[in-house]
Amino acid sequence: MEYGDKIDWREKVMRRVVFNQKGGVGKSTITCNLAAIGAQKGKRTLVVDLDPQGNSTQYLLGGNATPPEATLADFFEQSLTFRFDPRKTIDFAVASPFERLSVMPSHPNLEELQGKLESRYKIYKLREALDEIADNFDHVFIDTPPALNFFTRSALIAADACLIPFDCDEFSRNALYSLLANAEEIRADHNHGLKVEGIVVNQYQSRANLPQKVVQELIDEGLLVLQPYLSSSVKIKESHERAVPMIHLDPRHKLTQEFVALYESLEPKKKKKAA
Repeated sequence: MEYGDKIDWREKVMRRVVFNQKGGVGKSTITCNLAAIGAQKGKRTLVVDLDPQGNSTQYLLGGNATPPEATLADFFEQSLTFRFDPRKTIDFAVASPFERLSVMPSHPNLEELQGKLESRYKIYKLREALDEIADNFDHVFIDTPPALNFFTRSALIAADACLIPFDCDEFSRNALYSLLANAEEIRADHNHGLKVEGIVVNQYQSRANLPQKVVQELIDEGLLVLQPYLSSSVKIKESHERAVPMIHLDPRHKLTQEFVALYESLEPKKKKKAA
């Protein structure tokens, strides 16, 4: 798998997919917090929640919010039937309580739609939809299910770049190599522009020996491990419970600053003007 050039290709990155076939590694947390920081910095940002569990949807819209009129289940179901007056793609983007941050919300019905979507080969529908609304957003972050299924493949086909959350244990490490191979297969067969942007180390405990050892071994193997590492913190549980991303809940918190630094590391560096 190719890793992106830090100057040239990143200037073009608009869509990032956060992908890992292992559950509990922080996909939704990373997706939502990076997206919230982008929006707070003035970028028109969209989160696409392809996980039927809907963690990103709940995180950004709140568990007690009025259910959206249109979800991604409606979007994909619409693609299966001919309609004289289909909803426009932009209608599936719901404004969150946070300025400049919108969500294409998940729905449990996504699970039961998979078989129909696969049999009708709707694998490019998400990419087409995001192409259609490209002028409405500066950045798109795509959250995925913990499996390499129709929705994850759709996301990898639609994305410019892939971020891989890693939670510093041997199970995650063992899954990492097959994950990279799957992303490479998608790149080769469907999306030549896809780059693995790097591995995001999550729930890192700097004083524990095992996380340090495992992360260093990844670096020694030549894998692109992004800085900074995201610390383990109980504050993130409060963030989830209150449905408020860290940048709005506690901007000065150590974990918030790590998210900000990670976001800034992914942004293209401004070129200095010639004297």
